[in-house]
Amino acid sequence: MKYIFFTLFGIILLGCTGPVQKQNLNSTWSGARWVGLDKLPDSLKIIPGIHGLSKAYENKYKKRSVVPLFRKVFNVKKSISKATINISGLGQYELYINGNKIGNRFLSPGWTYYQNRVLYNTFNITKYLKKGENIIGAIVGNGFFNINNERYFKLLIAYGYPQLIFNITVTYNDGTTRNVISDEHCRVSSSPITFSSIYGGEDYDARLEQPGWNTAGFDDSKWKNAVSAGVSDDRLVPEKDFPLKFMQEFKVQKIFKSKSGKTIYDFGQNASGIISLKVTGNKGAHIRIRPDELVNADGEVTQLSGRGPYEFNYILKGEGVEEWQPRFTYYGFRYVEVEITEPENAGTKTKIVELKMLHTRNSSPVVGSFSCSDTLFNKIFKLINWGIRSNMASVLTDCPHREKLGWLEQTYLMGPSIHYNYDIRKLYNKIVDDMNDSQTEEGLVPDIAPEYVEFAGGFRDSPEWGSAAVIVPWQLYRWYGDKEVLKRAYPMIKKYAGYLQSKADDYILSHGLGDWYDLGPKSPGSAQLTPKAVTATSIFYYDLQLASRIAKLLGFKDDVEQYLTLADNVKKSFLKEFYDPETGIVSTGSQTAFAMSLYTGLIPGGDKEKVFQNLVNSIEKNDYALTSGDIGYHFLVRVLSENGRSDILFRMNNRTDRPGYGYQLKKGATALTESWMALRDNSNNHLMLGHLMEWFYSGLGGIYQDKNSMAYDKIIIAPKPVGNIKWVKCDFESTGGMISSQWKMKGESFELIVEIPENSSANIIIPKKFKNLSCKVLDINTQNNLKVEIKDGCFNLESGNYNISLN
Repeated sequence: MKYIFFTLFGIILLGCTGPVQKQNLNSTWSGARWVGLDKLPDSLKIIPGIHGLSKAYENKYKKRSVVPLFRKVFNVKKSISKATINISGLGQYELYINGNKIGNRFLSPGWTYYQNRVLYNTFNITKYLKKGENIIGAIVGNGFFNINNERYFKLLIAYGYPQLIFNITVTYNDGTTRNVISDEHCRVSSSPITFSSIYGGEDYDARLEQPGWNTAGFDDSKWKNAVSAGVSDDRLVPEKDFPLKFMQEFKVQKIFKSKSGKTIYDFGQNASGIISLKVTGNKGAHIRIRPDELVNADGEVTQLSGRGPYEFNYILKGEGVEEWQPRFTYYGFRYVEVEITEPENAGTKTKIVELKMLHTRNSSPVVGSFSCSDTLFNKIFKLINWGIRSNMASVLTDCPHREKLGWLEQTYLMGPSIHYNYDIRKLYNKIVDDMNDSQTEEGLVPDIAPEYVEFAGGFRDSPEWGSAAVIVPWQLYRWYGDKEVLKRAYPMIKKYAGYLQSKADDYILSHGLGDWYDLGPKSPGSAQLTPKAVTATSIFYYDLQLASRIAKLLGFKDDVEQYLTLADNVKKSFLKEFYDPETGIVSTGSQTAFAMSLYTGLIPGGDKEKVFQNLVNSIEKNDYALTSGDIGYHFLVRVLSENGRSDILFRMNNRTDRPGYGYQLKKGATALTESWMALRDNSNNHLMLGHLMEWFYSGLGGIYQDKNSMAYDKIIIAPKPVGNIKWVKCDFESTGGMISSQWKMKGESFELIVEIPENSSANIIIPKKFKNLSCKVLDINTQNNLKVEIKDGCFNLESGNYNISLN
């Protein structure tokens, strides 16, 4: 990859030009400029961001950026055939044409590594234009473009003040065109949003509203001309991912008073989102709303787990029923504390008419569903699903309050679970771009992407995190048949493999965070039960295997041999350092040490059965308790499921007495928590430990791909009845179409209904306990009984709908 210096918004930065597709700037932007209310002085710019802040700098970064309103008047003199707009805002924008809000996006566009890539959106605005005077209006908020140190902040960053760019292309019926662009002729003013922070919340003073600001006839003589903040360039690329939207409303389930007398609203569900407020009352009355995941024993909001202060503040204008919702921030919460402060000499009382929670997330379509006869497993499915939903944004976050950053390990570890539920092809392609953009010149792929702040130690450089650069492109290829992403990612993959090699000592990697949040004797954090070198070297070996397969697919023959040779050396060193061939014990004998070495192929073929049995024995000896953490549990689920021991997974997870999913539910969780123990000072809406979701589909439902399949063209349906489960319904809309596995047991009989999409085939694997029963296969569409050749409890079916009866 070539590295060059370039100027972005007046800042000299170092960036990689390789991954960004060039745009035709003349046709896309027609000379449009970035414009703002003001320019941030160079002395106040913070690039990269800062994590933590010394007192010497405390006041320097307290300056609030103004959230501006933009408007521009233009005339249409002829009949219009078509009108489109290309638009972007840094950090995010809301667009209006003649007073009409365009689109239903939230926090648009998505956030990126701004040194390399800025996203823009395109809208057809034909129906909103008219002959005569027209107005384009926009509000632009901060997002990750500018974060100051008021209230809570995970990091401080300042690329500049909020900025806008747009290009309207009007095509007339006579074939001529004209462009209306953002430039210094745009008019700009401050908005009623007096504070906005992605980490700290949002304040709105309705007394500062300017009615009609985004319509014709408004007097903008007191507004300023916009300030130019830079020209358009080829880092502006179209946004392809599904946008964030308001996906669900939650009404108040309960209102109660805390011990100190504060009013608390309970929405019943911990989720990512904002509030929607309807209120009536006195001009100048101040409503302060503090959201939280939990309340303490006294019913108080503390923001201990999500961090704070984080607030929504609204000041009334005193005109009938007023409605408001924040525009440029979100939080993870279930409860809100509401405090109303009346102005002096208030004649009436300010009243909340309605308060709702609006759940926001990436609008990737739902593609899967699961249910079964076991109530606890259905609750666990919902628990994990809310952890997924709340953390699908423009990046895959780990929590929707404290962090909001794209921690990379969960992308590939949780990816298999997520892809069964949502179409994440676009989101994961965007994540590949984020990793590509954030990769350093030395080849490091940092733990977070986009890398807004350079964390220290393992929080920046952990192989189990950076390996997403290799594994995620491969997953996209396997799930969706996306070979183009392999081509786009291959330079990054090759460079990262080289970086890991440079960090290895005799082919062993020993740095990073290891099996984060495993369940050991100490408080959760860095790995306790498994040496970091075990997980880091295991994933290094796995990376090299995948890199060799990708290189082979892309025709890089020399690279294939280099990867395989290096992988062989890594394997030899690992076995020498961590494996006892006489006993079959791997390292400390932890669940993670056994599972990762087995799954990644480090254990010699002849020893796999012995090592796997040692894993099983260790779980049984420990009363089927979970001990693996963020990294290891994914591999544990895979190894047990793929080696016929779903019964162990059932016993480990179908319980409430030990830390795990059921334990979290018992403690009142409504979304997956950060720790197995559902600790109250940790996040209580987290993504990283939800790996059992994959087993619900691939294990209990039995839907997965053949090892040589791509985009589910060769399907395996192998349901695994375990424990007391009597029926399962499982559907998954793959790229090729719907795959369905629905089974139930009646006494000693077993019935399975399957759906196989067109241009696919499925290998049906009969559960062991029913292999010797008589098998009848009915084609549901034709109502014909089919003759199938059953071999070792398996038979093949082509696309169609079938009822399989075993009696």
